[in-house]
Amino acid sequence: MRYRIKKETKPSLPTFGKYKAVAVHNQTIESDKLVKEIAQRTGFSEGNIIGVMMSVAEVVNDHLREGDRVRLQDWGLMKLEIESEKVDNPKTFRANKHIRGVRLHFLPESYEGTQALYEGITFEKD
Repeated sequence: MRYRIKKETKPSLPTFGKYKAVAVHNQTIESDKLVKEIAQRTGFSEGNIIGVMMSVAEVVNDHLREGDRVRLQDWGLMKLEIESEKVDNPKTFRANKHIRGVRLHFLPESYEGTQALYEGITFEKD
């Protein structure tokens, strides 16, 4: 995994002015490339794979929107989390005013403290 050293530029953070490593992402892999690779590995038709991928996305998204957590075997757990401002008094909290957004959190599958997703990663400065 390639990384770059970046200076923290947000004055509101306690780490302002310090340096950190950030991942360098060289490309975005689109669905059609994934479909072709999966078809080659499995022998299933690209049309069948597209149909399955679309169905999985629809079902997973529906469950996430309902507030469910979704665990995909050998991959990990997904859930939606709310980002909101903090208020002093819970009676003054208003969703339309204080909720800033929703974020997807992904927790890689872990077996006996080991996360296969992270195995074999090496770091190289960009």
